[in-house]
Parts: sequence; C-alpha cells; structure tokens
Amino acid sequence: MSLPPEKASELKQLIHQQLSKMDVHGRIREILAETIREELAPDQQQLSTEDLIKALRRRGIIDDVMKELNFVTDSVDQELPSSPKQPVCFTDRHSTLLKKTNIDPTRRYLYLQVLGGKAFLEHLQEPEPLPGQVCSTFTLCLHFRNQRFRSKPVPCACEPDFHDGFLLEVHRESLGDGTRMADSTTMLSISDPVHMVLIKTDIFGETTLVASYFLEWRSVLGSENGMTSLTVELMGVGTESKVSVGILNIKLEMYPPLNQTLSQEVVNTQLALERQKTAEKERLFLVYAKQWWREYLQIRPSHNSRLVKIFAQDENGINRPVCSYIKPLRAGRLLDTPRQAARFVNVLGYERAPVIGGGGKQEQWCTLLAFLCRNKGDCEDHANLLCSLLLGYGLEAFVCVGTKAKGVPHAWVMTCGTDGTITFWESLTGHRYIHKPANPDESPVAEQPKPLYPYRTIGCVFNHQMFLGNCQPSDSVEICVFDLNDESKWKPMSEEAIKSVCAPGATTSLPPFPPLCASTIDASVTSNEIEMQLRLLVSEHRKDLGLTTVWEDQLSYLLSPALASYEFERTTSISAGNEEFQDAIRRAVPDGHTFKGFPIHFVYRNARRAFATCLRSPFCEEIICCRGDQVRLAVRVRVFTYPESACAVWIMFACECAS
Repeated sequence: MSLPPEKASELKQLIHQQLSKMDVHGRIREILAETIREELAPDQQQLSTEDLIKALRRRGIIDDVMKELNFVTDSVDQELPSSPKQPVCFTDRHSTLLKKTNIDPTRRYLYLQVLGGKAFLEHLQEPEPLPGQVCSTFTLCLHFRNQRFRSKPVPCACEPDFHDGFLLEVHRESLGDGTRMADSTTMLSISDPVHMVLIKTDIFGETTLVASYFLEWRSVLGSENGMTSLTVELMGVGTESKVSVGILNIKLEMYPPLNQTLSQEVVNTQLALERQKTAEKERLFLVYAKQWWREYLQIRPSHNSRLVKIFAQDENGINRPVCSYIKPLRAGRLLDTPRQAARFVNVLGYERAPVIGGGGKQEQWCTLLAFLCRNKGDCEDHANLLCSLLLGYGLEAFVCVGTKAKGVPHAWVMTCGTDGTITFWESLTGHRYIHKPANPDESPVAEQPKPLYPYRTIGCVFNHQMFLGNCQPSDSVEICVFDLNDESKWKPMSEEAIKSVCAPGATTSLPPFPPLCASTIDASVTSNEIEMQLRLLVSEHRKDLGLTTVWEDQLSYLLSPALASYEFERTTSISAGNEEFQDAIRRAVPDGHTFKGFPIHFVYRNARRAFATCLRSPFCEEIICCRGDQVRLAVRVRVFTYPESACAVWIMFACECAS
C-alpha cells in the first residue's frame, strides 16, 4: 500500500524519534564493534547484514524495539455503508489515548470512545457467564453523517464491559468544500447528532430494541484541550420511554486537535438558537395541522372516524409528522430493482410493538436506524422503508394508512404510474396488486372486478413531500378513485408547510437517514450449517420413532434448482426453471418408486425452530416420518442474503420410497 509523501515523511520522523529515544543507534554501534572483535575471522574482510541482524536479535535489541511499538490489532466489526466514504473504526482495550491509524490527515475526525456502562438494573441478578457459555449480549450501533458502526457484542450485565472506539469523519457534503478540513466554526454549524441504538440479542438470536439516543457531540468544540467526557443516560423505548435503562460513559476527542477552540458560551448559544428555531417551526406546523383538520371535518362529520394519521410516535415517545419518516433512499449496488427492494423489506422480520397488559395495539413507528439494527418492526416500519426505497428508484410512491379485514389498522405502499395505473405493494409479503376501482353507480346486476388485495378502507396517503386526506363519500378502497390532483376527492396539506418541518436539515430534531449496509452472512456456509443441523434433527426424530435414516445426497442436490426458482419467483413474480427440475426428478426416481417434496420458507436461521415449524405441517411430517421399503430421504437448504444481513431461507424436505 503506497502512502502519500507527507504521510511517509511523518512516519519516518516518528520512527527516527522512537529510535533516538531508546538510543538504538548507540547500542547498535557497540554491538557492531563487539561482534567484529569476537566473531570476524582473520580471513574475513566484512560482516554480512544477516550476521549483524543475528547479533542484534541474540542480544535482545530487536525485541526491545518491538515491545516499545504498540500495534492496534482488535478491530470492531464495521458495517460498510453504500457511500464511497469509508469510515475508520477501531478498538483499544488497554488505553484511552488516540492511537495512530490509517486515516486521511487532511480530514477532521471525531473520536468517540465508549468506556463501559453502569446501572443496567434489569441485569442486576445476571450471573457471570462461564467461558464458552452462550449468553445474551448488548450491541451498540452508531450512525453519523452517512457512516455506520457496530460495537463488539458484550455480555448483558449490570455494568456491561463496553470498550470501543469509533473514528467518525466530520465532513461537509455541500457547498463544494467536501475536501477541506472543517474548522471549529464550520463544525458548529453541523447539527447532525450521533444516533446510538442499543440492541439486546438473546441466546436464540432474537433481537430487542433497548434504547435509542441522539448524542449532541458539539460540546467538545468548547472544551479547552479538544476532548470531553460525558455520562449518557439511556431511556427505554415505547411505553418505557420515561424509564432509565442504563448509563454509558463516553469520551469525545477531535483529531487532529483544534487550532482554535470556541468558548462554551458560543457553543451553548448556537445549540439554544437551533432548539428555538426548531420549536418555532414545529409550533407553526402544529397550528396549521389543527386548522387543516378542522377544515377536513367540516367537509363531512363522519371523517372523524377515518384513519387520517398526521403525527406518529417514534420509539422514544416523541410525536413527529408522518412525512418525516419518509425520504428517497438509494441502495447503491446492494439492490438492483424496485421488486428486489420489496423482497428485501419483506424478509425483514415482522413484530408488533410490545405492550404491557391488554388494551389493543401499542403504536410505535421506529426511526430507520432502530428498525434496521433490530432487523424487525411493525407494518408501518416496513411500509416507510419500502416507500423510501421506491422513491429512490424514481417512482411516485406513497404510504397508505387504512384498515384490513375486521377493521384492523394497517399500512401499505402505493405507486402511481405515468399512465394512471395504481399499484399496491404489501410490504410484509412483497405481493403487488393492481387497483381497478369498482363503479358505485353501476347496476347491481353488472359484474364488478373482484379485488385481490386485503385492504378494506383508506384514510390518507403521504410521502416525504405530500399529505392527502381521503374526502370521498366512502373510504372503501374498492371504490376509491386515486386521482390525487382532484381536491374534491383528496384534501392536500400545504407542501410548503410539510417542507418546513420534514425537508432534510429543516429542523435539528429530524433523525438523519442511514445508508444500507451489505450483508455479512456467507450464504454458502450458512446454507451448509443449517442443512447439517436439519439432517441431525431428522435422524434423531426418526430414531425416536424406531426408524432408520438413509440420506440420498444426489437427490438433495437436485432440489437446489427448485429453491432458486422459488426465490426468483418471489423477487420477480416470474416462474422459471420448473420444467428442468421436474425432468431431473423423474430421471432420478426409479420406476416403481414415489417422490414427495415439501418446500418451506423462513426469514430466520434457527434450524431447531424451523424444524419444529415444519413438523406442524402434516405434509412435511409425512415425509420426515415416511415408512416403507427402500426409503431414501433428502433435504436441501438455500440461504439468499440481502442488505442488513437479512436473509430468505428456503428448505425442502423430500423422500423416495417403493410404491
């Protein structure tokens, strides 16, 4: 790896200083003279370099030099963003000082260290994990200005042993000065917080969102030596957003050190001014939203019962305009098509927001980072992400809020084609439906198109720029007309009002959108691991039933094309390759034998859990517990990876036996 000239000269100077400090040159001269006296034979005229190196090594000089040089070897698992800027992240277990690392000397960095946690009282009684024992872990995920980081998992404890360092690049992406080192004044104008999300992973691999915190880092700009220590209190999420879950000790340091620091008064004044501006914008939008709602109810009093969602609570219990949860999101090279994006969102886990006690659904719309790090969320989280991705692909996309059967509230995505075609996208399944409105004025005898979609009513649609309330006489999706420019059917909000609180950088309270990260899962290795575990589980299950198990490897291999075809169909809605699969199976199964196959799909990688689910299907149980002459069993697993380490796991059990 070549270094720029200024870095090379800096490195040479550091090496020279270190060698001078240890007086290495003087010691080498002494050893050279001693070696010449003792070892140089009369017939030899000179010592070779190898002889000198051996002498230095024998007398411990090289070992002494190496001991004085500290190399950073532990590195945090870093998630690479899809942006071209590659953040640097490293861990130092032995010292809190900033170590030399491979960074750009022309850029400004914020070095954020997490130096342990305390008062995580929920884990007060947690026993000390034994060496090698699987235990629940905490992982800290960070996002700052298009850079994402993930800490090493640490065992859950009352005082979790976080000791990680993250090097965050502070750069300006606008105004054409992206290559200039940011000074104190420039950095003071950068209002992006460091978003920190704490995830708990249990022994079964299930993730839970513990806390979501926005760190205001600019206090370091007013500290005398360019470094400051903070104690951050993390609050819970959802219904527990007012309850403390623990405390993190954090140290912030600017690198290179600031030539000129700001006074703490200047920093505090800037932060107070930003808060004041944000509060005023939010107050004005709230006044406008109330006026808009009054006008909407004047159209028809029954509108009061429609699902018109203007504000939604995030994981911290803060009410935010729903339009702020959407932003055009580009997936870089991680996803190629809108349908592939829909498949990615579909394989992210579905989980309703947890609620203590009864009383219906707990509302919680997650920020994008919290949703991605947890790898699961509610239908609104899926719909917001899918809408953002479709907008990134240049489609006119909206999130729809309404109900499904039995009046269950639901959110899905709609795209409007240039030819007027309305397409519904179900973010939880990846299915697409073309909407053809029924004509309510038609004769009852006339045949109406039967809807295939599960949606019953619709109250509003919105994206990052628009919000429209449904003011048609009926809110039934079946007869709804989606001419969004017709104000007699859809009451719009002012786009200027929405922009004042939802446009990027409009307010300091808006969480920045993180980039997607590439998968860290090796599809082949994971497929093999799950397949071997399933073989073991099937063999044990059959042994308990008094049955022997014979595996047919060739038949297992022949199941691969079918699994690939199923995933291709889920992604593209096109079926392909089925003829070849059927022909190969007919050739492989001898005459007088019967073939049975059972494919099933999961979005998790827990083999034992998947096997228990398979046994609940009578078709699958019939294959696994097959009795008869010349029974041969086969199983094939194929893992398809997506961004954020989401994956689609296809499993196919099969057997052949004499008829």
